[in-house]
Amino acid sequence: MAVIMGTAGHIDHGKTSLVRALTGIDCDRLAEEKRRGITIELGFAYLDLPDGQRVGVVDVPGHERFVKNMVAGAAGIDFVMLVIAADEGVMPQTREHLEICSLLGTATGLVALTKIDAVDEEWRELVSEDVREFLRGTFLEGAPLVPVSSVNGEGVARLRQEIMDIVKAHKARRRSDLTRLPVDRVFTMKGYGTVITGTLTSGAVDVGDDLVVYPTGIPVKVRSLQSHGASVQRVEAGRRTAVNVSGAEVEDISRGDVLAPQGALFPSQVWDARVTLLSSMQKPFKHRKQVHFHHGSREVMARVYLLDRDELAPGESAPAQIRFEEPLTGVFGDHFVMRSHSPLRTIGGGVVLGPYQRKFKRRSVQAARLSSLPQATPEELTLFQLEMAGTAGLSFARLLVATNLESKTLEKVLSDLGGRQQALMFDREERAYVAGSVVDELRRGILDHLAAFHRREPLRQGLTRGELASGFSKTLPQKLVHFLVERLVRKNEIVQEQEILRLPGHKVSLASDQAKAREAVMAAYVKGGITPPNLKDVLDPLGLDAKAAASLFKMLVEQGELVKVKEDMFFAAGAVESLVARITEWFATNDDLTPASLRDLTGLSRKYAIPVLEWLDKEKITVRVGDKRLLRKR
Repeated sequence: MAVIMGTAGHIDHGKTSLVRALTGIDCDRLAEEKRRGITIELGFAYLDLPDGQRVGVVDVPGHERFVKNMVAGAAGIDFVMLVIAADEGVMPQTREHLEICSLLGTATGLVALTKIDAVDEEWRELVSEDVREFLRGTFLEGAPLVPVSSVNGEGVARLRQEIMDIVKAHKARRRSDLTRLPVDRVFTMKGYGTVITGTLTSGAVDVGDDLVVYPTGIPVKVRSLQSHGASVQRVEAGRRTAVNVSGAEVEDISRGDVLAPQGALFPSQVWDARVTLLSSMQKPFKHRKQVHFHHGSREVMARVYLLDRDELAPGESAPAQIRFEEPLTGVFGDHFVMRSHSPLRTIGGGVVLGPYQRKFKRRSVQAARLSSLPQATPEELTLFQLEMAGTAGLSFARLLVATNLESKTLEKVLSDLGGRQQALMFDREERAYVAGSVVDELRRGILDHLAAFHRREPLRQGLTRGELASGFSKTLPQKLVHFLVERLVRKNEIVQEQEILRLPGHKVSLASDQAKAREAVMAAYVKGGITPPNLKDVLDPLGLDAKAAASLFKMLVEQGELVKVKEDMFFAAGAVESLVARITEWFATNDDLTPASLRDLTGLSRKYAIPVLEWLDKEKITVRVGDKRLLRKR
């Protein structure tokens, strides 16, 4: 896996000159950079080490006006070369760049003390001591400090050796199964079209891959690839990459967009995070403060909502929700930088803990648990993210983003949690999971809902799945309802009889007057046969209205004793069976059935014939073609 080194340091401390001395490549490519003698945009080079390893180099601007460009370049590096000029020592952007690297999770690097040809030996030693004192307590404390001159080459060989030692000791921390390429440049090249450049932070890209530009969702195809100036068929994580794509114009893509596979990332305008205020700040950070938010190569305006306090003191960290003015795509564990609105300077940063929108109550237990997530085990992290997703659950693809675990690791974690019934897959097609605690809560809710229904409607056997889903919770995913019902039926906590669901202990029992009403109703419909009585004529002698009798009729339909042909028209089940048998027999010698032929066959008037024909269509016994019916079984 390739390694990327980034430069950092104050303006005019010799970063670009040192890169040129190391690599032979001039990173200042813009005419304005040549004219002004300063770096404005990101520059890129590569360093071939004596052991054959090729290291990517990102050269960043040092001027305070271009710190946002520096952040974009530093976001993808593995280690930093902090450049400090011997004739000036530590300067404002030296401090800010080091803070930015620390906030972005950079954990190792070295220091180049440049321009030693411009000072004497005694001054060099004094500045070296000042630099070591400055680095005390930072991730560069104790790092190699190499005096070097880009003019006469003194120290360059030693610097190259120190870089090689760091590369040898570097442990890859880039994921192999989630391709992400944050865009830092996009331009048109004659004969090629749209070209995107960036550092491949994870995964791999092959010529011919279909990718998506996030957050816009524009699909593109990889036409060709270059890395370190050479055409290649494949680029792996950690390499500087130029991607020639088809399907998008230059104006469709911006710095800060991300190239990734379809369905791999999920744009959101709200993230959960742990934010840290730099200890060098003089004032506390207030709840709801607006900041310049830097993530990857993108800068957006954002507002930070502290979840467990009203202000953050210098050096402190806290859980927060960050709300953006435009959608971003991120992954758990991503680092970010915050800069104040006015004056414009780096004030803090943090780590992404939830790269998608969800609700947290301030000062809640869940909000407090956020801060511990970076230290959580894979099982604890996965379970927390599922619990926070609630009844919506999370697909495997979302869990990959929510946990930043490799696919194989996540599969094992989910398997282990599933064995303990702590995480359950409710949708096999989407590979969607829900927390076991959520399932337990829903189980109790469904059983309570059914119990309340039985008390309210004692004459009904139970509920259909559709009635249960709409009555219990219309917001639940249908596949989750199906999963819950199947689980309850399998555990014998719910009984399913055809389409009806009921509790095991529920039995339809009629009081004596209700039993008599049932007998009278059935007698009327059995007597009516295929010309049943009007509903009103059945109910009036019983002293019932339609509303009062609704539960009785629903029960008779559910028990299969009555058949509802249309609203307020019922047939005794035996009469319908006889009618269907006669119609089926008709089709043995006839090709079709019309209202007239049904009347001739059964003697039914139009009042009954048309509803019966429509019922036959609905039950998929016949199919209507024009004014005729055909037997579906044919």
